[in-house]
Amino acid sequence: MSIRTVMSILTSKYFDEDLKAAVEFCGASGAHLSAVVICMGASPMMGEYNSLSTVWLEERQREIEELVKKAEEIKAYLSRTELSYDVQDVYTEYAFAREDIAERALYADVVLVGRQACKDEELQKRVMDGALFHTPTPVIINRGRRPLSSTSKSIVLAWDSSDEASRAARQALDLLKTADCVYVTMIDPVSRERVNGEEPGADIASFLSRHGVKVQVDRVASGGNTADEVLRQHAMDVNADLIVMGAYNHPRWQQTLFGGVTRNMIEQSSMPIFMAH
Repeated sequence: MSIRTVMSILTSKYFDEDLKAAVEFCGASGAHLSAVVICMGASPMMGEYNSLSTVWLEERQREIEELVKKAEEIKAYLSRTELSYDVQDVYTEYAFAREDIAERALYADVVLVGRQACKDEELQKRVMDGALFHTPTPVIINRGRRPLSSTSKSIVLAWDSSDEASRAARQALDLLKTADCVYVTMIDPVSRERVNGEEPGADIASFLSRHGVKVQVDRVASGGNTADEVLRQHAMDVNADLIVMGAYNHPRWQQTLFGGVTRNMIEQSSMPIFMAH
């Protein structure tokens, strides 16, 4: 997949760092930047006689005016760059944010969520839910300070032969091609035809190699540690710039109740992660 349109999620409270990172990524990859600055307001409050609370109305109007002001600041900043861009200000409620994000993510090749946006956990949840589960668009989430590069030297591809992992590999193909090495990483792989094949990782390595990707297959033993811990450690060991992985290959209710690799990676990884579902 060629990355030609990047949707960057910006919170209206603070966005300077995330905006700069998005500009650098789009500039390096020659992509159009769609900057979406979001403010999530509280649900309507009712006052006397079953009418809308005047306090809520005044607060809502104040938030909208502030959002418009921030959007103008972003436009002014982007006008000084050489990027192709558009800026959208989105005022929404917590209940509708997922749909508002999904509606816009349909027309992007990838959704970027930077460190500042990640601090707003409610916004982060709705981005992941809206983009990952209601569109075919992958998400790149970067909670750390390490800058996101369009030409990573070292990439870890978390591989478990799932549909989600396959989708992530295909959608990240342009990024994988630029890497000096892509480490196809399997944790405690099972050598069985209908699981990972007789030689785990060989099939995906051959597929990627035909696309010009430089591949190394790493079969890693967990040693009793969780898969996300092993994956993060391995990524550090090979000095990876990016982790590519499928998201939620178990039902989401299980991941919500019991945690899981996807949830733990989102919450604990300081390395950029490319996710697809």
